[in-house]
Formats: sequence, structure tokens, C-alpha cells
Amino acid sequence: MSTAQDQPGVEQGLHPKRWTALGLLGTAQFMLILDVTVVAIALPQMGIDLSLSREAVTWVVAAYTLTFGGFMLLGGRSADLFGAKAIVYAGLSAFSIGSLVAGLAGNATMLLAGRIAQGLGAAMLSPAALSVVVRLFSGDERNRALGIWSALGGGGAAVGVLLGGLITAGPGWPWVFFINIPVGVIVLVGLLRVLPTLPALAESRGTLDILGALLVTAATGSAIYALTVAGEAGWASVTTLVAAGAAIVLYLLFAWRQKTARSPLMDLGLLGRRPVTAGVFVILIATALMVAIFFLGTFYFQQSAGHGPLVTGLLFLPIALATMTGANLGGRLIGRLGARALGAGGMVVAAIGLLVPALWTTTLATTIGVSFGAFGIGALFVVASATALGQVAHEEAGIASGLLSTFHEFGASIGVATVSSIAALSLSAGAGDAGFQQAFGAAAAAALVAAAVGFALIPARSAH
Repeated sequence: MSTAQDQPGVEQGLHPKRWTALGLLGTAQFMLILDVTVVAIALPQMGIDLSLSREAVTWVVAAYTLTFGGFMLLGGRSADLFGAKAIVYAGLSAFSIGSLVAGLAGNATMLLAGRIAQGLGAAMLSPAALSVVVRLFSGDERNRALGIWSALGGGGAAVGVLLGGLITAGPGWPWVFFINIPVGVIVLVGLLRVLPTLPALAESRGTLDILGALLVTAATGSAIYALTVAGEAGWASVTTLVAAGAAIVLYLLFAWRQKTARSPLMDLGLLGRRPVTAGVFVILIATALMVAIFFLGTFYFQQSAGHGPLVTGLLFLPIALATMTGANLGGRLIGRLGARALGAGGMVVAAIGLLVPALWTTTLATTIGVSFGAFGIGALFVVASATALGQVAHEEAGIASGLLSTFHEFGASIGVATVSSIAALSLSAGAGDAGFQQAFGAAAAAALVAAAVGFALIPARSAH
């Protein structure tokens, strides 16, 4: 197994431009996460201009999230086999090209093709970039770096609401895609100048398990699709059950393949390690809570409180700042407090914040409560990354990052499906606030239960 001493200045975190590299990689991750919500705000205008059907409008978002989540493990494993640096460049290029295609789209087919290309690029870029961060830093520096990484990623969704409103009201919806192109080019040029050589590690060299990749991609895509349609069609609908059943069968086939393949896509024992299991649990909960906040807040502010997209975006600004502050502070405190205390504490803070709009559903109470909850959730993203990645071998960094990112997408899908089902009554025009209050209350209760589970599951000093 490679050690830090095998690659001085990289794994030891001594590369002189590592913080600049982190800033560029974090900007790329921010762009990937932001692209979900910035597009969601522009959907109504997009649908009118391109005469999109209701189903096509739904797939503008789903095509990106399904592809992003489905190919994540493949992207992470490719980073281990072929070098994280090369996969970062390939993913960033594919995402930028997909953004150009989507922005130029004149019909649904071209728009969806661009979104799929964006998702493929994101699936390569996200785990590979996180793998690079893990290899550039170590010790307390790594915790601080993960805090910055989590702050940018965690705040991306909320900032997307504001930018989506500004762009749609200004230059128009194509620019929610076009804006990615100059950012992508700047990040790419910057990384070419500052990113050190990060070759594929010798122990990881082998052939890519194509069959395993196809199976896990189809399984993850089916699972995310099932969760996506569950919120609208119902948890017991035929579509939901068929998609969920297909996901279970495909995951079982993937497990069989990993035990028989000469060069498996991943070591299934990775999921059996307590730090990794704890990390994916925390990222699942953190993302589900964050997306629940976004989903409920967006609909409440616009539909019940009567605010427009731009005002809604401004109301999400303190939520974004609270998320970033929580993540940055979490990166600084995790070394002192330990992942267990910080994780359980972050979930309790999230529960308290979400309880406020469950009891008092007004614009002010919702903004204050959700911002307070987002502060706790921001710290959870750091706990998840530090716990899951803190003890993996360097040759496993890519696949472990892919695993973490996959559960991030699972959490997003679970959050939307669950709260949309609970708040279904209030999502109907003029139906009142009862559904919103119940959904916020359910999210608060879930955070409290997760705090107890997390305290038992997270190793006390897993961050080290």
C-alpha cells in the first residue's frame, strides 16, 4: 500500500499551491451543486419558450440528477485507475460542453441531451475532485480543507435559488447554462497551472469492470428514479415499486459481480467499515435535510407567502450563508470535538431550527428557523467527508469519494420524495399551511432520530 512518504508534498499536504487548487476545485463543485437549483427556478420560463410538456419539464431536472448520481461510482473508480487529475479535466470539459448544448437548445431533445452530458461530466468531476482534495491535504489541514469544500457545496443549492431568479429575470434562462462556460474555462486553465501530478497509484492499476459499472449505474439510476416519482405518484404506486424492485435486483447482481470479477469496481468490504458506513449515513441525512429545506422553503415562500422568484432567492441568501458558516466552522472544530460530538450536535441544531417553521409558519419565522437549521446541517457535510475519507487508503480515495457522492444524491432524492408526500395538501393551490408545518415537523423529528443513531454509529475520533 502506498504511504504518504511515497509521494512527498502531495499526500503530506505540502504542495505550495494546494490552497489555490482547493479554491478552484471547490468552485467547480459549487457549480455542479448550484446547477440543480439554478435550473429549477428557470423551469417555468424554459417550459414556455420551448413549449415543453409537463413530463419534459420534470426531466430537465431528473436527467441531470439521475445521470449525476448513477455514474458517480464509475467516475470515482476511474479516478483511482486512470488518475484523478485526468478525470477532473475530462469531467469539467464534458460539463462545460453540456452547458453549451443546453443553453443553445431550441427543443426538448437538445435540452435533455445537454443535461445528460452535464450529468456525465459532474459524475466524473465530483468524486475525482474530492479525491484530489483528500490527497493534497492531511491532518488538521485536511479538516479545514473539507470544511471549505463542504461550505461551497452545501451553499450551492441555496445560492442557486438567488442566481436563478436574477438570471431568469435578467438575461433569460439560457444564461443559467451559459454562465457555466466561462467559469469552467477559468477553472480548467487555473487547474492546469496549479494542480500537481497525481498519477494513478500502482496498486489500483487494472481494467475497469464495465459490467459492474453498468449494473451499479442502472441500479442507482433505478433507485433515484423510484425516489423521484414516489413523491408525485405515491410510495405504493406501480411505477415506484417496479423501479425500486429493479434497483434491488440490480444491486444484488452488482454484489455478485464484485465477488466474481478479476478486477472489481469496488471492494464491498468498504461499506462494512464503520467510518465509511457512518460517513455515508451522515451525508444521506445532511443532504435529505438540506434538500427538504430548499424544497419546502421555495414552495412556501412563492406559493403560500406570495413572494416572487427574486424575493424568494433573496430570502435564501441567509440560509446559504448559514450553511457555509456551519461547514467552515465545522472544519475548524472537528479536530477538537471529534466527529461524533460534532455530528450529533449538528443534527440537534438542525432539528431545533426546523421545528420553528413547524410551529410558526410565517416568512420571518421560516427564514430564521431554516437558517439556524442550515447552520447545523453545514457542519454535517464536514463530518461526513472527514469520517468516511479520513482512514481510507490513497488508492481507495476515488471510489470512496464516489460512494459518498452517490449517497449525497440518494439523500437529495429521499428528501424531496418524503417532504413532497407529507406536504402534498399544501402544494395544492390555496390548501393552507398545514402540510408545510407537518413536513417541517417530520424533518425535525428525523434529525433528532438521526442524532441518536449518529452518536452511536460515528467513531469518536474518526476524523483522525
